[in-house]
Amino acid sequence: MSVRSAGILLYRRGAGSEVEVWLAHMGGPFWAHKDARAWSIPKGEYLPGEDPLAAAHREFAEEMGTTAPSADYIPLGDFRQPSGKVITVFAAESDFAPERIVSNTFSLEWPKGSGIIRNYPEVDDAGWTREPEARRKLVGGQLPILDALLQKLGSVAP
Repeated sequence: MSVRSAGILLYRRGAGSEVEVWLAHMGGPFWAHKDARAWSIPKGEYLPGEDPLAAAHREFAEEMGTTAPSADYIPLGDFRQPSGKVITVFAAESDFAPERIVSNTFSLEWPKGSGIIRNYPEVDDAGWTREPEARRKLVGGQLPILDALLQKLGSVAP
C-alpha cells in the first residue's frame, strides 16, 4: 500500500488576476541554499481511515505554525509522486497572511556519520509565489497539482 499524504494548496488572484500560490520551502540541511525544486505545498502523511481533509488541516498547522484559513476547500485530486507516495490535495482561495511561520521540527544526524543529532524545521520559509515562478520552485512531482488548480480555475496550464 502506498504512503498517503494530504495537503492544502492556497491560491489568490494577484495583479491582473494572475494566480499566486502559497508554497513552503523545505527545511533541513539537504534543502538549505536551494530554491529551484525545493518548495512544496504544505502537506504530510496520514493514517488509513483518517479523513484526508482533516489530515491536510493538521499538517498545514504543523508546518505553518497557524491553522489553515477558514475557506471553502475543494478537492483537486490524488497525485502520485515519483517516490510512489500519493498526495490528496485540497485547494482554497484565501489571502492568508500569518504574522510568522513556525514549523514543527525533525531530528537528523548531520553531517551524516558524525553522530551529531540536530533538530531542523520541516519548513524554513513560506510565502506567496506567482504561478510562473511556482513552476520553477515546486518539486517536480508536484507540478501536476499546480496544473490541476489552473484547470479548476479555468486557466490554461502550459
